Amino acid sequence: MLEDERRRQRLFAFIRELVKWKNSSDERVLATARQLIFAATEGDPPPVLDPFCGGGSIPLEAQRLGLEAHGSDLNPVAVMITKALIELPPKFAEEPPVNPESRKTADLSSWRGAQGLAEDVRHYGAWMRERAKGRIGRLYPTGPDGETVIAWLWARTVRCPNPACGATMPLVRSFWLSKKPNKKAWVEPVVEGKSVRFMVKRDQENGTPPIEGTVNRKGGTCTVCDSAVPFTHIRSEGKAGRMGQQLMAVVAEGHRGRKYVEAAEEHVAAAKKARPEWGPEHELPHNPRDFKTPNYGMSTFADLFARANSSRSGRSLTSWGRREISHARTLSQALSLKSGPQPTRMPLRRISD
Repeated sequence: MLEDERRRQRLFAFIRELVKWKNSSDERVLATARQLIFAATEGDPPPVLDPFCGGGSIPLEAQRLGLEAHGSDLNPVAVMITKALIELPPKFAEEPPVNPESRKTADLSSWRGAQGLAEDVRHYGAWMRERAKGRIGRLYPTGPDGETVIAWLWARTVRCPNPACGATMPLVRSFWLSKKPNKKAWVEPVVEGKSVRFMVKRDQENGTPPIEGTVNRKGGTCTVCDSAVPFTHIRSEGKAGRMGQQLMAVVAEGHRGRKYVEAAEEHVAAAKKARPEWGPEHELPHNPRDFKTPNYGMSTFADLFARANSSRSGRSLTSWGRREISHARTLSQALSLKSGPQPTRMPLRRISD
């Protein structure tokens, strides 16, 4: 009994070492774990099944410990991520990269595990980024000082139903941009006649937006005349194709964190230039509790990319999906064949099926 307890304590001590982040890639520690599992199961370790695998963390860890791993998920995005995480790397294990830059290495046998695949992903990812930048980079202007823009913050707009007003009213749930201490930032609406423009207040120690927002669960409020606007009006405007959008602010990469700047006309013009070459015309599910957009006139997937604040995303997706990824696949396959016979490799097209 005493020997069993000592063995348990040794195992617990090893587990404490195994779970340390610095040991996650220590092959010596992982090899010891595989040996212990193999010995504890008399040479027949059980397979691991994660029926709700999500991003694949459990199957990945099981695989690293030498176990046969299986996973499933209803979410197709989760399935794709998990396949890329635990299915593709083993198929390219111990293989050198195929891109010409990395193959200049004198000793191609120095690539271990999935390092060759990872290097190809980095190389062709950068290659596709540069191609996409040349094709659609004009649609993504920089910040006022050349900063990289992280996000463009837009507001939906409808016409105020008040006959005495009729202003273009923004629909904003919250004007807050950041609530961090000493770095508070918000968008402040400024009424100019029958329209509203936005000012950005940033790096504030105190203060709050003059109003929290213009829309809540009860409906909307016109910023110009302060009239209450029911959801029935907002939805009818959307279904009639009269819902617009207005750029409120731009989020850029600052020196020490995010930088919030006011919207410039060039950013609005760039968004309006974007026109998707193709759009998915499939109808969105008719489930108003989970899919709210059909209530506002957006009934197909293509409708989600049909407005200024979304058409740029649609253009980018079609550019990547129809050109850059296809070209990268063709080029990498050609270079793979040129690099010499690869009897252990399976064609990428078959792997992805």
